[in-house]
Amino acid sequence: MSFVKVQNIVKKYGRSTILNSVNFSLEQGEQCVIKGASGSGKSTLLYLLGGLEKSNGGSIVVNGVNIGALNDDELAKFRNTEVGFVFQFHFLLSSLNCLENTLLPARLGDHNIAEVKKYVMHLAKRLGVEDCLKKYPYEISGGQQQRINLIRALSLKPSLLLCDEPTGNLDSKNSKLATELLIELSTNSGVTLLVVTHDDYVSSVFTNVKHMADGVLQ
Repeated sequence: MSFVKVQNIVKKYGRSTILNSVNFSLEQGEQCVIKGASGSGKSTLLYLLGGLEKSNGGSIVVNGVNIGALNDDELAKFRNTEVGFVFQFHFLLSSLNCLENTLLPARLGDHNIAEVKKYVMHLAKRLGVEDCLKKYPYEISGGQQQRINLIRALSLKPSLLLCDEPTGNLDSKNSKLATELLIELSTNSGVTLLVVTHDDYVSSVFTNVKHMADGVLQ
């Protein structure tokens, strides 16, 4: 059975059809890019997979769970335990230092904070931002902020990592580094990785590349 199974997904906003009968599947640990222009529907598909939005038809099963059948509380638990999100904009809270930002998902759920902190420290050392943890987001560079964002997404060891234009605000050097790190961390941890992008470099690094246009996955 596929780890992610999307069948005949339809998403509409008013009279506009954003996704039109989308089908695809991913195996556990698989790494995939969905490439498409802005407005093609790729980000909407990502939000549906992560339980941030609900479809108007079809089904999405992740790790044996039909997320369309979950209520709001069950969806919140699903997102907290199964899914890591990396967005183009890091959404780090300016009132918290970087360590507290990375621990926020753990504090929102029933998790061992000490164990999560130990893993966060390990990731921070690996990504070269260990000295940023005591700083506030506005005190570090954009590339460092995105790496802190990545650590936060990985802090609870999700089974599915969803990335929406993760290099959109990075220069070419940091874009290359972030992409390599995503693939390496996915490979080492067995996380199923799905990236949506319009970046030619990002898509060139992946062997599994799907294309989306006008709400249809081609």
